[in-house]
Amino acid sequence: MPMRAAALAASSVRAPRLDALLNGVALAGVIDAEVSSVGHYAADRFRLRVALSANAASLWAQAPMAIELRLSLGSGWVSLVQGNVDRLDIDPIRHEVELEGRDLTASLIEARTQEAFINQTSSEIATLLAGRHGLSANVTPTSVPVGRYYQSEHSSITLGQFARATTEWDLLIYLAQREGFEVWVQGSTLYFNPVSIGSTIGVSLSPSDCIDLRLSRALTLARDISVVVKSWNSRQKQAFTETAQQSAASGSGQPALTYVYVMPNLTPADALARAQQILAELSQHERNVDITMPGELALAPRAPVTLFNTGTDFDGTYEIASVTRRLSERGGFVQTVRAKTLA
Repeated sequence: MPMRAAALAASSVRAPRLDALLNGVALAGVIDAEVSSVGHYAADRFRLRVALSANAASLWAQAPMAIELRLSLGSGWVSLVQGNVDRLDIDPIRHEVELEGRDLTASLIEARTQEAFINQTSSEIATLLAGRHGLSANVTPTSVPVGRYYQSEHSSITLGQFARATTEWDLLIYLAQREGFEVWVQGSTLYFNPVSIGSTIGVSLSPSDCIDLRLSRALTLARDISVVVKSWNSRQKQAFTETAQQSAASGSGQPALTYVYVMPNLTPADALARAQQILAELSQHERNVDITMPGELALAPRAPVTLFNTGTDFDGTYEIASVTRRLSERGGFVQTVRAKTLA
C-alpha cells in the first residue's frame, strides 16, 4: 500500500546528517551534496562540495577516489550511493573542492568486450560480469543460451566484428531487453530481474503535500502511434516488417506518428515483440510528473507514486523514473521525483 506523503514528510523533519567517505576515510567540512538515482539503463550520479582545508592537499592527490555517501534521519545510516569520482575541481579562492562521479555501474560502462558468450545464458553472463567488477549479483535465472538470440553463425560473426565498440554494460542492456528484464546497480549489487515496479514502497500525493508539482504532457505522443520494425533474417533468407500500434484515448484528428527501426537477424515473432516493447516505452513518456518534496529515504526508481486532488485528469498512478536528493546547510534536505506513465 502506498503511504501518504504527510507521513513521509513527518519522518523527514528530524535533522538529517550526511556522512561522506573518501577511500574509507570520513570527509570533514561537507557543504552540500546531490545524488541522482535513475531507473533506466544508466548510472546514478553524485556531486559533493567540501571545504578546502590547508592540511588536506594529499587527500585530493589520490587516485582513484572511491566515494560512499550515507545519510541519517536519526534512526541509522542509509547508503545513498557508492561509486568513484570522475571529476575533481579545486577552488583555492573560495576554499572549496567539488567532486562529481557515478555509481559502480561506471565500471561496466567503461569495460570494452569482444566476447560473444554463445553457450551461456543471460543470467550466467550477468553473474560473471558482476563478479569481474567485485559486485554481488541479484540475478533471476534464465534458460536460453544467448547464441539463439544471434540466430545464425552470421550474426555471431557480426557481433564479434563490431564488439570493439561494445561495452559490458551495452551487452547487459541488450540481454535485459531480450529477456524482458531490467538491469541496474544499487550499492555494490548488480540486479538483473524481470521488468516490474520492483519496490513495494510507494507514496500517495496531493498538491498540498508537495513543495512544487509540475504536470506535463507530450502531445505528439498523445496521437495514434505506430512502431515499425524491419529486419533481414540471414538464416531464413528473407526480409519482413512487423508493426505495433496504439490508438489515442480520444481521437486527435492527426495522422499517426510512425517510428521505424531496422534491426538485423530477428525472427518475425522477435521483431513484433521488439515493436511492442518500444511502443510501450514511448507511451510511458506521454505524461510526466515532476515533484519537489521534503527529502526522505524510502522512494526509489521503479516504485509507484499516486496523484490525487490535482483537479486534472493527471490523477492516477505513475512509475518513478528518477529521484534526485539534495542536502545543504541553506536549503535543507529536499528531493525531486520524476515519474512517468505506468507501463
